[in-house]
Amino acid sequence: MAESWSFLDTFEPNFRPLVVIELAKGTKEETIDWFTKRIVDKKANGGAQLLVKPLVTENGNENIYLVGASHLRLLLGAETVGLVKECNDNSMRTFTYSSRKTFKDFADDNHNFLTMAEGQYIIKHELENLRAKDEKMIPGYPQAKLYPGKSIVRRLLTSGILVQIFPLHDREELKKLRHSWYGQVKVGYQPLDEIRCYFGETVALYFGFLEYFTFALIPMAVIGIPYYVFAWEDYDKYVMFATFNLLWSTVILEVWKRICAIMTYRWGTLLMKRQFEEPRPGFHGVLGINPVTGREEPVYSSIKRQIRIYLVSLPFVCLCLYFSLYVMMIYFDLEQWALDYHEENESNFSSLMLFVPSIIYAVVIEIMNRIYRYAAEFLTSWENHRLESSYQNHLVLKVLVFNFLNCFASLFYIAFVLFDMKLLRQSLATLLITSQILNQFAESLLPYWLQKRHKKRMKKRMSSLKTDADLSLVEQINLEKEMGTYFGTFDDYLELFLQFGYVSLFSCVYPLAAVFAVLNNITEIYSDALKMCRVYKRPFAEPTANIGVWQLAFETMSVISVVTNCILIGMSPQVNALFPDSKMDLILTVALVEHLLLAIKFIMAFVIPDKPRDIQIKLAKLEFESLEALKQQVRATDMYSSEK
Repeated sequence: MAESWSFLDTFEPNFRPLVVIELAKGTKEETIDWFTKRIVDKKANGGAQLLVKPLVTENGNENIYLVGASHLRLLLGAETVGLVKECNDNSMRTFTYSSRKTFKDFADDNHNFLTMAEGQYIIKHELENLRAKDEKMIPGYPQAKLYPGKSIVRRLLTSGILVQIFPLHDREELKKLRHSWYGQVKVGYQPLDEIRCYFGETVALYFGFLEYFTFALIPMAVIGIPYYVFAWEDYDKYVMFATFNLLWSTVILEVWKRICAIMTYRWGTLLMKRQFEEPRPGFHGVLGINPVTGREEPVYSSIKRQIRIYLVSLPFVCLCLYFSLYVMMIYFDLEQWALDYHEENESNFSSLMLFVPSIIYAVVIEIMNRIYRYAAEFLTSWENHRLESSYQNHLVLKVLVFNFLNCFASLFYIAFVLFDMKLLRQSLATLLITSQILNQFAESLLPYWLQKRHKKRMKKRMSSLKTDADLSLVEQINLEKEMGTYFGTFDDYLELFLQFGYVSLFSCVYPLAAVFAVLNNITEIYSDALKMCRVYKRPFAEPTANIGVWQLAFETMSVISVVTNCILIGMSPQVNALFPDSKMDLILTVALVEHLLLAIKFIMAFVIPDKPRDIQIKLAKLEFESLEALKQQVRATDMYSSEK
């Protein structure tokens, strides 16, 4: 990053800005003085002991502040947050400042021992843990109440005094990453280690899963093409394809756990201890005492929360599901109209009209999914969950249930009520392809175009300023603060989850689904990389050891796919011909095969270890060494006590 400080106070010669804080215009001076003092104050006095400088331009201070930290402060912060680094003996251990010499590439003058993303994560952690001491309110804003232990940054955010906090891009490193990631079209692996160093483990793990899932789809795509070309109406041949699909969906999810463990061990997050969760920013309630920490914090009745969930949120979700089914029935009316029109006219235009209802329905599905997402976020926030993990779990559940019904209800209805396999193939193909095109446009192309327009306007404005100061950093910050905010990997995983459903639920009817999924994911890798590097602000790194609740979501989808594919095979004319006299025998046989496949699925999940053997040994060795060190510490304490 260019370090030009002609417009800054250069009292700290080695100051490197890592994080930007933007306060609201018109923020009172006493508030700014109090907040910046708390940032730079010593830890012993309740401060964060960081470095902070105002961004001064020709127009004066724009209420933008740059936050950094000394090398020593970052090392101590790395120990506080429990970062895991590689040692000289190639093992992975939790970093401690006292044993810093034992870690690979460490040197007192090596300021690159911690990556920029790790430094920004440490600063974010320290800022979020700035807590009120004796203050009853934010100075200058008597309506913004404080109490001992309340997070200052969260209170400033909810009061509208603090506009945003975001980490700065490193333009030189970003340029290198762009070149190796998507700067050239090539067939190969993504630079996941470089992505992790720049964006953190959560983003890197998503791209790792996207890449893995794309490669895992290739066998399905290769096998699906000849099935589509040579055996279109031959359902008994689809039995082998469907069986392969069911086993494939189990194997890829279990193998992913192993690959995920290998990556996160190498990155150190597999060993990171889970920190005690603080109340989420939007949590509110009556001031009380936390029985675990003994600190004062808001307390909210769990009974009130349950009432909100079951008497408001649940009925609302059910109402939305009913509305989704109502829209689905309108779609079938349109399908019938298009079919009647085609039978009356028998022209090329009428043939094209057969696809119009599905395309319109696919667009409506995407619109409804996005509107419902906002409603689900509002409701989940209104439920007032204390912990971020609880909030995320309830939000994911709401969104997954609605999206699953909204996207797949019409396919289930066509398959198991209308028994129209031709319409099922047509609807599945149209929904899959249309949703992929809409997602690519809405998530990447449109934001990129808007950001490019904004960047041109900003450059014109900056070039018109008459000043002798080096404005490279000013220009960078002004550009980045107006960029969109990346809200995490939720929408990205949701898109892959729905794609997995399209591929696995009705695979024996439309084998080409995997082909379109592979083509989409190849472009998705490049478009997502583009939006991370060019469209959005740099997100704070978030350590993670796995893909979380999404692993369970994908596994649940694979179980449902066993049931749907078995029923579809049982409905085929060829299978029905084997049981001409008794439909009960057919039902029992299909149920038996379905239970057998589920049993095989669960046995495979049990047999395939989640972690490779070598990583299991390394983790067990570290646990043994930790226990031995604890025993020695206890013995030393006992000996010291006995001598006294």
